[in-house]
Amino acid sequence: MKKLLLSFCLAFGVTAALATPLLAQSPSPLDGEWRGRSDGGSCNAPLDYVLFIESGLIEGSAFDTTARGPVPNLKKGPPPPPTPGLWQIHGLAKPGPFSLLAVASVQATDRRSGRLNATFKDGALTVTEAGGCGRTARLSRG
Repeated sequence: MKKLLLSFCLAFGVTAALATPLLAQSPSPLDGEWRGRSDGGSCNAPLDYVLFIESGLIEGSAFDTTARGPVPNLKKGPPPPPTPGLWQIHGLAKPGPFSLLAVASVQATDRRSGRLNATFKDGALTVTEAGGCGRTARLSRG
């Protein structure tokens, strides 16, 4: 029984040791923290971007400093939907152009999401909205 348990533990240990390097992501040339501000686009509402890239995996956010919460409704009608002030950004960095998913953080029932197009050129990461306001941001490491 002890021999069987020992051989199982050795086999499992060797398998786990061999599988670990296969599952690890290799570093990406885009790894690091990226920050920047977009133009206002057609909405005249610039976004402040902060993206973190590690092994090609992208997590971050974009914050609209002009977004305001609900205002008093003097007409006694239904209140307007809140404007999204915070966007969560997710994606995978690839060589050449790649896309990102942006999801608005709102408490309303309407889920808002959009696509962003990103390219890395001349040491800067350029992020452009694919629809919506059409804002463009040039992000730098920092």
